[in-house]
Amino acid sequence: MVAQRLAAWPGMAWPGVAWAGRAQAGSVTSGGVTSGGATSGSVTFDSVEPGGAQPGVAARRAAARRRLLPPGPAGLAMLALLLGLGACAAPPAGGPGAAGAAQAGTGQSGTTATPAPDYVIGPGDNLSIFVYRSPELSAELPVRPDGRLSLPLVPDIEAAGRTPSQLAKVIEEKLKEYVREPNVTVMVRSFIGPTSRQIRIIGEAAQPKAIPYREGMSVLDVLIEVGGLTRYAAGNRAEIVRRGPDGQAQNIRLRLSDLLRDGDISQDMPMRPGDTLVIPQSWF
Repeated sequence: MVAQRLAAWPGMAWPGVAWAGRAQAGSVTSGGVTSGGATSGSVTFDSVEPGGAQPGVAARRAAARRRLLPPGPAGLAMLALLLGLGACAAPPAGGPGAAGAAQAGTGQSGTTATPAPDYVIGPGDNLSIFVYRSPELSAELPVRPDGRLSLPLVPDIEAAGRTPSQLAKVIEEKLKEYVREPNVTVMVRSFIGPTSRQIRIIGEAAQPKAIPYREGMSVLDVLIEVGGLTRYAAGNRAEIVRRGPDGQAQNIRLRLSDLLRDGDISQDMPMRPGDTLVIPQSWF
């Protein structure tokens, strides 16, 4: 096939190329070559052309380019096409594949969500206590103001300050004297929470009261719980009384009227467990 391509270029001399029958010992042939000679119709690249100089590396590469690419604009167009195909075949560094591999190794991006703390039972919470296979010992009852509750066979259990799972373990230990392998489940039906985790709203609120704290609660959530302000409230003189770990009280001024009437969202401050919202009365 190489011989046919060379024959298609009449009048051109090809250095280092000899036709079949001129192969010398030690020559390298293209196609159907045996050691020391060439088959009929093959092309032999002699190590030394008789009567000529040994061709250099640059000459061999130029000859190869002439064989692969046609001369003129058609050759340039083919070269550009080959370069474009090579660029498309190479995957970009840090592309979608790399990003997918990084996500597979590290999991989903973003910050890890912080788990909410377990709910702590407080006075006034309504609990449902279920004892498996002992319906006569199951009951639904509130936690007394002293933080205790009473069950059949188990009087005066300290419930306030414990989580539902902790209280269930305590009841199981008490019932082991009467029931073989008791299994107890404590469910909170309605909750107020311990005093240290309540938010108190006093003053000119539509319904002043203490409400249980929820994760992420803000001033606007508190105002929705109490039904807003009265007509005599001085909303822009409201304060949050917050006690620190050392017991010192900190007063934080709020402009509730601007929050409710003008939509000043900068006044929607986050609340903390134990905060007291004081809404004073207007002077006129």
